[in-house]
Formats: sequence, structure tokens, C-alpha cells
Amino acid sequence: MSLLERLNTDMKQAMKNKEKDKLTVIRMIKAAIQNESIKTGSELSEEDELSVLSREVKQRKDSLHEFEKAGRQDLVDKVRAELEHVEVYMPEQFSEEELSEIIVSVISETGASSKKEMGKVMAALMPKVKGKADGSLVNKLVQQHLS
Repeated sequence: MSLLERLNTDMKQAMKNKEKDKLTVIRMIKAAIQNESIKTGSELSEEDELSVLSREVKQRKDSLHEFEKAGRQDLVDKVRAELEHVEVYMPEQFSEEELSEIIVSVISETGASSKKEMGKVMAALMPKVKGKADGSLVNKLVQQHLS
């Protein structure tokens, strides 16, 4: 089942169950995917849909961080709930151990030995972990392995 089909099914279910928050988040995700489809002028591949979802998760995490800094607990709770609904559609995330194994193998493939070669490692690594790992965590682990 494609992501849009799954979203449509979940949207109908949320309507039936009168889950306003979940319905709002599903509609936002659908709108983001449709906007991206219009922007590219074609149907989105699963990888493109995953990129849109990742962007939605990142936006919510950034908002969460800012609201926590500002002491706005009401907005923190709202964004956390939205984040939970969005993450349901994300593929299972790599654990730190799995991510470290992938990073070590990519470092050996690229022959990188210092932080100066981090760009080369990241370029080879990101397509392998796209959507399945947080970019900032990947960055931090790559720096640890290269130091």
C-alpha cells in the first residue's frame, strides 16, 4: 500500500473516530506530499515521499525545541502529539549500533581517515540511511568515528 493510500485510509478512520488532532496532521502530510508533487510536476516516488515525511518530522522537532526554549508548554504538548502522528508513517529508524556499523563500513569503503574527509563519507552514507536516521545523529557519529 502506498503512502497516499495509507494516509487516505487513516484519514477516513480518524474522521469516523472523531480524532481531530490526528486528522489535522494527516491532512498536513497529504498537503505537503501533494504540494511536492505539483512542484515536481509528476508523481512522487517512495523515496520522494520519504523525503517529504522526513522534512515534516524535522520541522516539528525544530518547533518543539524552540517552544521548549520559550517555555510554551501548551505548544510543546501540541507539537509532540503531531510528531507522534507523523512518525507513524516513517520507516523504522536505525539504532545507534546499527548506524555505527553502517558508518564504519562506509568509512572503510571511502578510505576516509580524518575529519577533513567527512564530506566524502557523508555523501556516500546519506543515501543508505535516508529517512531511517536523524541527520544530526549521523553527523555526530561520523565525527566520532573520524576523530
